[in-house]
Amino acid sequence: MPERTRYQERIIKRYYDNHESISLQRVQELVTELYLSEGKAREKHWKSLASHLEKLGVAPETIDHLLREQKPELVASLVAKLSTKA
Repeated sequence: MPERTRYQERIIKRYYDNHESISLQRVQELVTELYLSEGKAREKHWKSLASHLEKLGVAPETIDHLLREQKPELVASLVAKLSTKA
């Protein structure tokens, strides 16, 4: 496999530097999707939400609670708290 160019290295570095804000933005988008989706699409969004919350360092107990309750408003309040920290 060839070496990465300096340009590619900078792109990768910027991604990891902004990793937290990228995950937070995706969680915010998923909250909207949860309000609008139904059925299998909604289940898929909950799974994706769980993985992004893990990346943000949310406690596993909190993630489990959100998945059990399946209430987008609980996720929205958590996102508001996470946004103020960032």
